Amino acid sequence: MGPSHAFSTAEKLRKAGNSYFKKGRFNAAMEAYTEAITLCPDIPVYYTNRALCHLKRNDWTRVEEDSRKAIQLEQNSVKAHYMLGLALLQKQEYADGVKELERALDLGRGANPKGYMVEEIWQELAKAKYMEWEDLSSTRSWELQNLKEACENALKEKHDAFEMEGFLDEAGPTHMKQLEALGRVFEKAAEADTPSEVPDYLCCKITLDIFRDPVITPSGVTYERSVILNHLEKVGNFDPITREPLDQSQLISNLAIKEAVEAYLQQHGWAYRTE
Repeated sequence: MGPSHAFSTAEKLRKAGNSYFKKGRFNAAMEAYTEAITLCPDIPVYYTNRALCHLKRNDWTRVEEDSRKAIQLEQNSVKAHYMLGLALLQKQEYADGVKELERALDLGRGANPKGYMVEEIWQELAKAKYMEWEDLSSTRSWELQNLKEACENALKEKHDAFEMEGFLDEAGPTHMKQLEALGRVFEKAAEADTPSEVPDYLCCKITLDIFRDPVITPSGVTYERSVILNHLEKVGNFDPITREPLDQSQLISNLAIKEAVEAYLQQHGWAYRTE
């Protein structure tokens, strides 16, 4: 079979696989994609399609294998990086999983900033980041509590020693002040892990959610990219706040706000929570 005929047959198999997949016949779809791979082993989409079948069957080892193969063939495959990230998270390889999801998100924003994949990837990335924060937060909370109790015990021992020596009148007020100061110190230490309101300047003025991919208009107003693009497409070519004329080409990434958001999330992982 010549290369041209092999590719034509492989494409028919891919389309048949897609049809099976839409009907929920994942085994049949997987077989079709496997045949397509046998005929044309250098087409990355055949691997990502088969990886998606494995994902539906919760076969994460094969999801990882096919995703890695697709990335070897096409380094900028959004779907391959995304599914590889999910597979690594399932293996509890959180750091590498998050890294792959971040790569998929960057690629997805470049290819189609308002596409469904970008939102889906962000949701999974945020979920992973929140879980990572939750785990670290629990550890930090436990360590802080133990340290606080040790400090309180040390102060109590000091207070008891003063009491035995007959300096209770002097030691009492001092002991209470020391306990209050200690409480303030540990309260301050726990602030980063205590959920609060995200600062307004880090949130989109339309959705009120923390920015993911902020862009700034000529008017100086910053919006979430997918949200303002949706507005321009469905409502009209104007800034929704200033009402001044606005075209998609005038939107510029607000790197300062993006860096501020990243720094904030680094310190306040609870802000990744999407529910």
